[in-house]
Amino acid sequence: MKKYDFIIIGSGCGMNIVDEALGNGLSVALVDKGPLGGTCANTGCIPSKMLIFAADRIAEIQEASELGIEAGIRSIDFDSIMERMRKSVRENQEHMKRGMAETKDLDFYEGVGRFIADYTLEVNGEKIKSDKIFIASGSRPFVPPIKGLEGVDYLTNETVLQLKERPESIIIIGGGYIAVEYGHFLAAMGVKVTMLEMADRLILAEEPEISELLKKQLSRRMDIHTRVQAEEFKANVGGVTVTANDVKTGRKREVAAQRILVAVGRRSNADTLALDNTGVEVDQRGFIRVNEYLETTRKNIFAVGDSNGQQMFTHVANAEASLAAYKAIPGSKIAMAYSAAPHAVYSHPQIASVGLTEEAARKAHKVMVGKARYFDVAQGEAMLEKDGFAKAVVEANSGKMLGFHIIGPYAPILIQEVVNAMTSGGGIDWIQTSMHIHPAITELIPAVLSNLKDAA
Repeated sequence: MKKYDFIIIGSGCGMNIVDEALGNGLSVALVDKGPLGGTCANTGCIPSKMLIFAADRIAEIQEASELGIEAGIRSIDFDSIMERMRKSVRENQEHMKRGMAETKDLDFYEGVGRFIADYTLEVNGEKIKSDKIFIASGSRPFVPPIKGLEGVDYLTNETVLQLKERPESIIIIGGGYIAVEYGHFLAAMGVKVTMLEMADRLILAEEPEISELLKKQLSRRMDIHTRVQAEEFKANVGGVTVTANDVKTGRKREVAAQRILVAVGRRSNADTLALDNTGVEVDQRGFIRVNEYLETTRKNIFAVGDSNGQQMFTHVANAEASLAAYKAIPGSKIAMAYSAAPHAVYSHPQIASVGLTEEAARKAHKVMVGKARYFDVAQGEAMLEKDGFAKAVVEANSGKMLGFHIIGPYAPILIQEVVNAMTSGGGIDWIQTSMHIHPAITELIPAVLSNLKDAA
């Protein structure tokens, strides 16, 4: 049995740990069934954003008439857009393979790793051991047990990337981040999109008024039904029929489309690791339990990224991986902090948020809330952006920023100023006393803070 200083399971954010360990002269085993690069590079953020970038350009052209510009789209080469994305994914995989083949002190075990004891794994019949193991095994689409679903050719966020032909119509089951992003993309491609969401609004984690505006804007380009639960799927000559139940009234309806996309959440891959052979515990959802240092219930076994389900975003996973490596190598006692962990939704309009929602903040703080529309600042008016807005949630006594939420153009870029201030421990003064270019859309951030009022 070969022993290593570190064993890392997963080549997504786990590669941050690999790099840190190799940089410190440690021997490393990387275990991954593939494809190399993890979810983000292969089936998540990178390929989806390549598609969405094209969708954004289409939406801008379609909306140009609001600015007095008459423009049209003569054709959309769906196959070319999809193949550009797939080519990029393939090239990234090949680049990683070449890099790993040339790396010293790194052994790559391509296959599913399963624990046979606390610090011992078996991969393809070969046993390997380490005193320090990092689980970065990621997640996969959650497929709900709905009647008839197994009998239809449904898509997930992974298989939708393999589409060779543009469907005429599609039903998206779900209303979270993945659902609204692919709804935006497919609608821009000319697909008739119908979205069925069981909850009373889209993207429950966002502020209610952001969810409301998102539904209003997306409804211009697709059919969105909330409080509707899919109950049964049936294949038909033209595709699939979904029987859905109105959660409030109990009334049933049938919706038909050529394809189905299931986007109702993610589940941890921890169930593939035979954790029953270890002291590593999982929660009721199947995600691995960790403490503030990302250590599991077994000493020196860490879980990072989607496997622990804390915040399932790549930038958070990368930060967790780096912190876990620091804890394992020099014994650093830095705890993982999520209070200033941002996220973005690349729908149309875009969304970006950091920190607490108003509802969550009220539970532990006396808060002030401020809002401003894009149109309230000069550049927003120039853009004719009348609906987009930003919202700040601030602790009343200290002026500490607790949360910030934006819906509108460039939201993921605009939020960074707030993230930097929150990460540095600064309050609203850090932003209000900084000079902002005029006219620039970044003036939206201090405009929000100038409107702070005690929350009723």
